[in-house]
Amino acid sequence: MTTDKAIVLSVCRLTKTYSAAGERVDVLRGVNLSIAAGERVALTGESGSGKSTLLHLIAGLDRADSGKIDFAGISITELGEAGLAALRRDRLGLVFQHFNLIPSLSVRDNLAFQSRIAGRHDAKWLSELTDRLGLADFLDRYPEQLSGGQQQRVAIGRALAVKPTLLLADEPTGNLDEATADDVLALTRDLVAQTGCSLLMVTHSIRLAATLDRHIHLSAGLIA
Repeated sequence: MTTDKAIVLSVCRLTKTYSAAGERVDVLRGVNLSIAAGERVALTGESGSGKSTLLHLIAGLDRADSGKIDFAGISITELGEAGLAALRRDRLGLVFQHFNLIPSLSVRDNLAFQSRIAGRHDAKWLSELTDRLGLADFLDRYPEQLSGGQQQRVAIGRALAVKPTLLLADEPTGNLDEATADDVLALTRDLVAQTGCSLLMVTHSIRLAATLDRHIHLSAGLIA
């Protein structure tokens, strides 16, 4: 990748092995990856190729066996649990396939949750997010009262409310029909561009991957 922008994420020779049924499974075998500021990157690969594992390692939700992950000048692989939690709270946005909203909180409070605990709540930005995501009429509802597409919009709004440096999205449209998936991804692309944050999105859809700035493929534990 050739770019004049700063590199916000650098993954170098990352490895991860699991044991399954008593056998060693080399999920990642030396992954190298760089993402520039503001770049939107799609990551595809066969089922079980390690896509989600790679995102979890970048987010500090799991530990690599070897290799390095540098994010915005911070070595993720050298951080303790408290440092990783602070990084996820302040600098990373996380969006998953299964929404992970807090069922006891209203849409309004779910949207504000991360930015409030990070001490970076911006009422004006949250109001703009709410309008852009089409959620203004649903603020007093609870997650169970929303459609799948609406719940994913809340999850995206919550992640972007903190204005993260990097948004990690793991199959964010996997539970949505094609039309809703297109709509949600288009909104995500626009909002990511507006905030200036980078995006790394795992997707099984080559069609959706083609709408981002760059498409990389994980195969046999390596970036092809």
